[in-house]
Amino acid sequence: MNKPVPPRAQMRTHETSHHGFTRNEPYAWLRADNWQEVMRDPEVLDPEIREYLEAENAYTTSEMADTEELQKALFAEMKGRIKEDDSSVPSPDGEYAYATKFVEGGQHPKFVRSKRDGGDPIVLVDGDLEADGKAYFKFGGASHSDDHKYLAWAYDDKGSEYYTLKIRDTATGEDLEDTIPDTGAGGVWSKDGQYLFYVEVDANHRPSKLFRHKLGTPRSEDALVYEEKDTSFFVGLGRTQSGRFICIGSGDHETTEVWLIPADDPLVKPTLVAERETGVEYSVEDNGDRLLILTNAGDAEDFKIVSVPLVAQLAMPGKSHWVDLIAHKPGRLILSHDVYKDYMVWLERVDGLPRIVVHRFIDGISHVIEFDEEAYSLGMASGFEYDTSTIRFTYSSMTTPSEVYDYDLATRDRILRKRQEVPSGHDASEYITRRLMAPSHDGTLVPVSLLYKRSTVLDGSAPCLLYGYGSYGISIPASFSTNALSLVDRGFVYAIAHIRGGKDKGYAWYKNGRREFKKNTFYDFIASAKFLASEGFTSHDRIVAHGGSAGGMLMGACANMAPEAFAAMIAEVPFVDVLTTMLDDTLPLTPIEWPEWGDPIRDKSAYGYIASYSPIDNVEAKDYPAIFALGGLTDPRVTYWEPAKWIATLREKKTNDSLTMLRTNMDAGHGGASGRFDRLKEVALVYAFALKQTGKA
Repeated sequence: MNKPVPPRAQMRTHETSHHGFTRNEPYAWLRADNWQEVMRDPEVLDPEIREYLEAENAYTTSEMADTEELQKALFAEMKGRIKEDDSSVPSPDGEYAYATKFVEGGQHPKFVRSKRDGGDPIVLVDGDLEADGKAYFKFGGASHSDDHKYLAWAYDDKGSEYYTLKIRDTATGEDLEDTIPDTGAGGVWSKDGQYLFYVEVDANHRPSKLFRHKLGTPRSEDALVYEEKDTSFFVGLGRTQSGRFICIGSGDHETTEVWLIPADDPLVKPTLVAERETGVEYSVEDNGDRLLILTNAGDAEDFKIVSVPLVAQLAMPGKSHWVDLIAHKPGRLILSHDVYKDYMVWLERVDGLPRIVVHRFIDGISHVIEFDEEAYSLGMASGFEYDTSTIRFTYSSMTTPSEVYDYDLATRDRILRKRQEVPSGHDASEYITRRLMAPSHDGTLVPVSLLYKRSTVLDGSAPCLLYGYGSYGISIPASFSTNALSLVDRGFVYAIAHIRGGKDKGYAWYKNGRREFKKNTFYDFIASAKFLASEGFTSHDRIVAHGGSAGGMLMGACANMAPEAFAAMIAEVPFVDVLTTMLDDTLPLTPIEWPEWGDPIRDKSAYGYIASYSPIDNVEAKDYPAIFALGGLTDPRVTYWEPAKWIATLREKKTNDSLTMLRTNMDAGHGGASGRFDRLKEVALVYAFALKQTGKA
């Protein structure tokens, strides 16, 4: 049987010059001139580009043909671990409770409502019904008016994250004529349920304008409430837990500014809380006659919570009235805070592990909700209600399926409301989870979470899937993954490297993995791989690295820096053309990304530093591990041409015959396939690649 021949993209001269440096990008033609139109209508893609992408897809299919049965088996296993008729724990609000549920065989969620005290739920939005006949469909969530009469719900049917907002009468189940395209998915109601606030996404995919829509009027009459002129800032929208204020947030990755509108007086102009100051972040909640603000102002690197009289703050915007309520404590990173009538609750991270702290207003006493495992994941769900003494949180570990608890803030009792079911069975005692510390190049200890089967022999012979991200301050939790069990049950060690660039060990962990310190992220990941091999958990010819988006950039950089440390790499929607993208301020995310990576347009040193690690720009004539890149045609975050250009560059320059593949989902964007089972097929494909490259297929 003839071996499949990989496609070869044409090389065309395309030179650009910045700061006295000239670069040639021979595959720049893969970027469609009409890319903005393609986001809205994939059919208008240049036929030549489409032909190339489909040739790559055909090659990938051919190369993976010998794993078809394995992919089917993996898919069946992963699907068998999903409770098909699953539902969330209903979240109460007044006389009703809201939830999402799936039906057996259904790909998409249903948004449902029931009476608070029980009874059969009524389907308000049927995701499967709305998705019928569409190649792609994603339910963008829903929010109900305070009187429960209306539901604002959103959907994306291209994968480009331009959401259409609809308003549904909950009594009749019919949508009103009000239809609002090109939104950022969510809507926030005024107190009287007559006005809906929403954010419009512009042609460059920037959430830049906030509008107020009056029910029953055409979109053309919507009032512009706020417009962000700074192209590096995105606009967000929310409401305080009390429901008293509509919050307009604008910011980038390190700076925020918040404006407030009384929810019961929606026609007034927004009031500024505190003017933006580079490097200062804050978020706002209210409690009676005061605001409670989570912020890093005043050198509070790991954040603090301040209190300020409401009247004083609104009369004189700024930080002059702010008084510390929960003082800054280095090494204790406060991640988020929720404020209720009698309590404040916040999620913090200490020594790399999250925990929940409860603070009682009447006497100032605080207590911590304790957890026992060595590594775990924790999340808070604020719910809809303000005058309550019950909060909800989720807990899991790499061996413990997800659990949902209601916690009584007064009695400290926790009630298990739901435990994730694994229909095909799961015995936690058969698995071991550990947290190790891998020394990086500068002596910094990098946490690494591990999951493996108790029967796995740790003599260096076990294959390993090593996952990493390391950007934007995002921490990867050591949570339960039913999908990962398909590798672990086949003898894999599943590992997560909590590298710099996230906030796993505090805000400094983030600062030391961005901009001029970005290479620490890559060094940490390589060090994690080397440590796992040196300790006998695996060996370098058995390590498959895995990352997506900015984690895909991690894959590309590490492939250039230490190809010998890995057998293979899986890069999903990989941000690998960093320098070119950061030099193009017309792209969707570029201006807001400059605080993360640096601005190579105006800063020569930033240009040089990014150029020194940008994956495409550093591909060399040397041996590379096997690489599988996946993209999405309508992806507005990491545009489809980045992985396409990267794979073409690797094929052009690498000196060995390692498998190098590209698969572009022609009907989806950044998140891949939208249906829960279709997405499992993509996971089965990349896991089959990992098994094939480690001799386990």
